[in-house]
Formats: sequence, structure tokens, C-alpha cells
Amino acid sequence: MEEPVQILTPRDSRRGEAGDRPSVAAVIGSGAMGHGIAQVFATAGWTVRLVDARPGAAAAGLARIGESLAAVVAKGKASAVDRAAALGRIELPGDLREAVERADWVIEAIPEDLEAKRELFHRLGEEAAPEAVLATNTSSLSVTKIAAAARRPERVLGLHFFNPPPVMKLLEIVRAAGTAPEVVERARVLARQLGKTAIVVKDSPGFATSRLGVALGLEAMRMLEEGVAGAEDIDRAMELGYGHAMGPLRVSDLVGLDVRLAIAETLRRELEDDRFEPPEILREKVRAGKLGKKTGEGFHRW
Repeated sequence: MEEPVQILTPRDSRRGEAGDRPSVAAVIGSGAMGHGIAQVFATAGWTVRLVDARPGAAAAGLARIGESLAAVVAKGKASAVDRAAALGRIELPGDLREAVERADWVIEAIPEDLEAKRELFHRLGEEAAPEAVLATNTSSLSVTKIAAAARRPERVLGLHFFNPPPVMKLLEIVRAAGTAPEVVERARVLARQLGKTAIVVKDSPGFATSRLGVALGLEAMRMLEEGVAGAEDIDRAMELGYGHAMGPLRVSDLVGLDVRLAIAETLRRELEDDRFEPPEILREKVRAGKLGKKTGEGFHRW
């Protein structure tokens, strides 16, 4: 996949509604998705506050952003000055309260645990500015249930970025049951500012993308389990036969097999549909710690 091309300079920074100050985005969680989302905002000219409850995690996320931007520079798609400017927009506040103070957008990117997310959104409802939009990056959990924990659920929606966020162009906007129409419109504007193409879906298990992607990935796993074809050939069939940029097993490796298993289990439970019952081969890979790209091996070796 190609790296993102555009890195905005400080004079191009987006301006917030509060006057001349650049717009501020607080990103909660600095893992694979969180640090990538922070990079997207920083390269679009936003001030970014990256925070993580785990000691040292935010600093590690910032280092990974630096490495990613260095790769962009090495490909000649940005300058070293651009890289330094983007990194200079990223702050590492000491705690959640400092991170969300006067933030225009707050994006949660912590692990897929409903109760953990609800607890966080309860805190965000107390500590974020009343005019801030609160967004969850969940790929499968109920945005409506998450929003219900916040003081102002009408200002909560889902912003489902795709991995890796700096490269993938799609942004899935998930409208919870009580999300205000003007908040959805602000999300559409945000997508354009970030250089993303947005789709808007209602809050339903798996939304549009995870539901379709998981269904395809699980069927590919069953085919592998049944000996229909090898992993490389199954992926090649979808890449060359149907024009997919990446086959379903390789995509599963990239997402993380533990994450894919958790999403499949959520869809099976919420939809009460056996199509989403995880095949044994997926459970075996996760038990063995072969989680895909992040561990060096899944259905493929990385």
C-alpha cells in the first residue's frame, strides 16, 4: 500500500470555531489504530493530543508516527520539514482531563471492550467541552450503548477508521440512535478535511464494513479449513478475480486475528446468526498466539 502523500504545513492548519486557534483533536489510545488516527489529524494540520492509560504507550505511539512519516519522506512524498511540522503538532498530555480540555473532537481508540468504552465515555461526558463531538472508533460494538454512558449522547457517534488509518481512504460514520443530525454533518465535513471518503450508516452490529468483511473472511477460513485451496490461492482469487486490493485472509492478518475473532463473536451473538460462528482454524490461531502481522504469522508469514 502507498503511504499518504499530503502533509500540510502550519499555515494550512484547520481553524476551529473558537477563533484563530487550530482545531484540536484528542485521541484516546495510542495502539495500532490510535497512533494512526493521530497521524491522520496531524498531517491534516490539526493540533493533536495523544493520551494512553498505559505508561509509556503514548510516547511509543509518537515514535511509531515518526517512523511512518520518515517512510513518507524516504519515498519523496513529503519533506523532512513537513515531517517535523506534523510531529510538532502532536502533544502528549499527562492525563485525560488535560487531553480533552477545549478539544473540538475526541476520538476513542481503546480495545474493543464495551464496558471499558462506556466507562470512558462517562468520563468524557463529564470532562470534555460541551460543544465537543465524542467519537468511538469501534468496528463492531453498539455506538448507541456507548453513547448512552455520556452526558450528551446526541453529540456521540462512531468514526470507524481503517487500518492503517494514514493510508486507507474510507471513513465509516456511524449514526447512533440519538446522534444529532448536525453532528453527522460535522463528521462529513471532518472526513473531507482529513482527505477521507465518508459513508454514513446506522448503528447496527458490524455496521456495513465489518459485517461484510468478516463474512468474507470467515468463509475464506472455512475454505482453507476444508482444503479447498491454500491461503495464497484463496487470496489471489479475490485479488485478481474480483479486483480486491488484498485477499480476505491477508486482510484478517492485518486486522489481527484476535480482533477478527472478537468481532465475529460479537456479530454471532448480536445477530443470532450462525454465519458468523468463528471457524475452529481461527480459534486455533489465536490460542497459538499467531495473530497475524503484529506477531509475524497468521494465515500468512509477515
